[in-house]
Amino acid sequence: MDISITLLIISIFIGFFLGIISGLTPGIHVNNFALILLALTPLFLKMGFAPFYIAVIILSNSVTQTFVDIIPSIFLGAPEADTALAVLPGHKLLMEGRGFEAVRLSAIGSAGSVAAALLIAVPLGFFFMNIYGTIDAYIGWILVLIVVLMIATENGEVVEGQGSLVHIKYKSYAVILFLLSGMLGMFAFDNTDMMTPLVTLGEPSILLPLLSGLFGASMLVLALMTHSEVPPQQKNCRFTLPGKRIIRSILFGSAAGSFVAWLPGVSSAVGTIIARLLVREDKSEDASKEFIISLSGANTANAIFSLIALYTIHRTRSGAMVAINELINIEEWDMSVIILLLAVIVYVSILSYYATIYLGDRISGLLSKMDYSKICSAVLVFLTLLVIMFTGWFGLVIFLISTPVGMVSSFAKIRKTHAMGVILLPVILYFF
Repeated sequence: MDISITLLIISIFIGFFLGIISGLTPGIHVNNFALILLALTPLFLKMGFAPFYIAVIILSNSVTQTFVDIIPSIFLGAPEADTALAVLPGHKLLMEGRGFEAVRLSAIGSAGSVAAALLIAVPLGFFFMNIYGTIDAYIGWILVLIVVLMIATENGEVVEGQGSLVHIKYKSYAVILFLLSGMLGMFAFDNTDMMTPLVTLGEPSILLPLLSGLFGASMLVLALMTHSEVPPQQKNCRFTLPGKRIIRSILFGSAAGSFVAWLPGVSSAVGTIIARLLVREDKSEDASKEFIISLSGANTANAIFSLIALYTIHRTRSGAMVAINELINIEEWDMSVIILLLAVIVYVSILSYYATIYLGDRISGLLSKMDYSKICSAVLVFLTLLVIMFTGWFGLVIFLISTPVGMVSSFAKIRKTHAMGVILLPVILYFF
């Protein structure tokens, strides 16, 4: 394949800048955006971009978005499925005046997962090629095991004098939240045809009102109820997380993200759940930081291993890979193409790392000068308008229902991870 270095670099930067835009815009998922870019193929072809360069644009966009999309999750409480679980620890650091640190931790997790993924790509590729048939046959049971582990490891809030069996109460609350969110998810997914978006950017996603309510609006409403105020944000703050814990977090996140990249019908959101289970459970500040690193690592590693899975088992595991597979015939792929695309990932990851830190610093500084109650109210209005624009009135109903469901974890003193039943329960039932 003849490669023009000039066109390759231009394609990388187009994807990079589009990734920043889509990453900072709540409601635009990387999969939808990849398919929008695919639909623009005729326009790119007229501009002189061959299908390979369009694939590079899509790949660069998807990788960049896994870095940048943490910013609206932390500062606006507007998560995608892949960053939903990072809202709480990120918001915790924000309320301590360390929002920039939360963004930097996420950037380190994503960048570190790129390095880790490249180291384990070859052995994992051969491993999963050999056991893929078994995994495919038992995917439903694998997800059930993940749910059991989520609930079994829930111990609730530790209060002296509660008794030795109090953990059963918290596990019961976890089951209730999982089923509540799961049934809500089933209802929403079964009635997606009722969505009447005012603005169409690709296929409308019911996950926008579901996740914005469960993980975003619920947090903002609680902040308004408790009259929370964002303290002045520290600029260029250093964190003291030991290098050993950083490396461990990156490895946990990379392993989780790489694992789910091979599973049919499973998004990287499940990878973040696995990463949550792998991170040591405690209330310390370091645990929250590890959590953010692992979740971001899982998100980015999943994007990389989706490419490896496409090459080794010829299966698409994300919207970006569906688009790339449409542009480049798998049968014509050879190792040189994969090596080149991995080099593109490394290059765009370096750009994305510094861009995420730069943008996080600017936004955290701006936020500290504003009234947080007004910000919360404005963001709630903004999320509501987004839901109406992209999913219509049915989406608004789902948003209004999911918001109080998302508040259950705070009142019950349990992890919000269990609200990911909104995705897990429908997927499990699909495989059974």
